[in-house]
Amino acid sequence: MTPRKRLVGLGAFALASSLVLTACGGGGGGDDTGDGNSTGIVTVGNGEPQNPIIPTMTNETFGSKVTSNVFAGLVYYDAEGVVHNEVAESIESEDNKVWTITLKDGWTFSDGTPVTAQSFVDAWNYGAYAPNAQNLSYFFEPIEGFTDVQFAEDQLDKDGAPKEGEVPASETMSGLEAVSETELQVTLAQPESDFPLRLGYSAFYPLPESFHDDPEAFGEEPIGNGPYVLDTWEHNRLIELRPNDSYAGEREVQNGGVDLVAYTDEDSAYNDLLDGNLDIVTNVPASAFGTFEEELGDRAVNQPAAVIQVINVPEYVEGFQGEAGLLRRQAISMAIDRDQVTETVFSGSRTPATDFTSPVINGWSDDLEGNEVLDYNPEEAKRLWDEAEAIEPWGDEPLYIASNADSDHQSWIDPTCNGIRDTLGIDCEFDAYPTFDEFLDARDNEQIKGLFRGGWQADYPAMSNFLGPIYGTGAGSNDMGYSSEEFDAKLDEAAGESDPDAAIELYKEAQTILFQDLPGIPLWYNNATGGWSEAVDNVVFGWDSDPLLYQVTKSE
Repeated sequence: MTPRKRLVGLGAFALASSLVLTACGGGGGGDDTGDGNSTGIVTVGNGEPQNPIIPTMTNETFGSKVTSNVFAGLVYYDAEGVVHNEVAESIESEDNKVWTITLKDGWTFSDGTPVTAQSFVDAWNYGAYAPNAQNLSYFFEPIEGFTDVQFAEDQLDKDGAPKEGEVPASETMSGLEAVSETELQVTLAQPESDFPLRLGYSAFYPLPESFHDDPEAFGEEPIGNGPYVLDTWEHNRLIELRPNDSYAGEREVQNGGVDLVAYTDEDSAYNDLLDGNLDIVTNVPASAFGTFEEELGDRAVNQPAAVIQVINVPEYVEGFQGEAGLLRRQAISMAIDRDQVTETVFSGSRTPATDFTSPVINGWSDDLEGNEVLDYNPEEAKRLWDEAEAIEPWGDEPLYIASNADSDHQSWIDPTCNGIRDTLGIDCEFDAYPTFDEFLDARDNEQIKGLFRGGWQADYPAMSNFLGPIYGTGAGSNDMGYSSEEFDAKLDEAAGESDPDAAIELYKEAQTILFQDLPGIPLWYNNATGGWSEAVDNVVFGWDSDPLLYQVTKSE
C-alpha cells in the first residue's frame, strides 16, 4: 500500500517545499514580548466590509481582516506563507483524491459549542449551495458532487439567473462526509495534490450550528473559533476585536485586542499614524511613497507581496467584444507605460507585471508566450486601435477606468489615462465611486461602463489561486464574465497533476490563453507598503501583505 502523505507533527508544510516564500520584513524593537504586559488595544486602518461577516461571503480585504482573525481553519499560513496545521491534527491521502482529515481535540466556538467534522461539512455545503449565492462558492468546485448543488443549464434563463421555483438537484455535496466527531473525509472529483494548501483560506472555515438558524443575524455578530471575537461593529466607523479565551491554536494573541478603524481615504489614516493616533496602516498613500521610509524609519515596511493590480475588461461592454474588442484590449495594454507609472507614481514600490501571478509565488515567469502585450509600444498600440476602428468604430464616448475614490487610485489612473489619450487619440477618464463597497456593488451588478480596476491579494500561496478564482468560468471573483473552455480545461489538467513542477508548466500554458484573450490587463505587482507607530512592537507583514495582528504587542 502506498503510504499516506501526512501533515502531522511537522510544524509546517509546503507543496514540494518550493512554495516556502522568501522571508518577510517587519518587526519592532521594543521590550513587549507577550509576557502579560501587552494589554493595549491595537488600532489598525481599515474600511467598511462590503458583506456580512460570513466566511464564504467575504472576498475583499476589509472584511477578510475580520474573518481571518475571528475564525480558524484546518490550517493557517505563517508570515512566510508556510502552512501549519491549526484545527487539523492530520491531513492525509493515498491518491490525492480521497482526503482523510483528523481534527484535534478540544476546539470550541466562542459560544462554547464544539468544533466538529460536521461543523466543516455543513459550512462547506452552505457555501457551495447555489441558492445561497455565496461569493466563494467556486472554491468547492473540486469536491465531488459540486455540480449537483449548482443550477443546471436548463434551470437558468437567458440572462443566467435561476428560473422561479428552480432548485439544484441536491443541497449537499456527495464528496463530504463527517465520519465521526473528529474525522472528515473529502472526496475530490479528480486527484489534486495541492488541495491541503487551500484549507487555510476563509472559504474552508467551520461554522457553529447557530449560524444555520439565522445566517443574517450571524453576519452581523459572527461566532468563530479564531484568536479573536467580534465584540462591536459600528458600521462605517469601527470594528472591535477582542481576544477569544476559548481559542485553542498556536496564533496566541499578544495584545488586549484590535480596533479596525474605517477610513474613507488613505492620507487621513497615514496622517493619523504620523500623529500617533493610529497604530498600523496597511497601505501607504501615493502621496507618501517617496517619504514614508524616511519618516517612519525602521517602522516602515516595503517588501514583495502576493498582490497584483490589473485592469479588468467586462465582457458585457460592447466595445470590447469580438475581434475589434480584442484588438482594443491589446492596444490599451501596449499604450500603458508601466515603468514610468511605477517609478513616478509609486516611487519604485510597484514592479511592472510580466504575468498574471506574483514574483513571490513559485512558478512566476517573465518570459511567457504572449506577454509582449504588456510592453509599452505606442506605435503598435495605435496600429491595433486603428485596426479595431476599421472593423467597428468606438464612437465619441470616453474610455472609462472605474475604481473607488476612498483609496489612492486616481494617482495612477490619471497618468495611465494620459498615456492612453496621447497614444490612441481617444478621451480617457477616471470613473470614480465614492467608497470601496459602492464600487464593488456597481461591479457586481454589471453597472461598470468601461474598464475597472482589479486588485488581487492571494488567498493561499499557489499559482492556481491567481488564475482559477479570477478567470475560471463562473468563479467567485470572475467579475468580468470571462469564459474559456480551453482555459478551464488547462486549469483542470494542472490541478490534477501530481508532479508540482509539471503542474507549474501547465499553469504557464493556461496563462498563454489569458494573454490571447486578455480578460484582464496586468499592470504591476504590489509591494506591501505599511508602517506602525512607536506605541506598538512585534509588527510583521506577511506574504500576502497583511500584518499578523495577533502577535502585535502594545502596553496600556
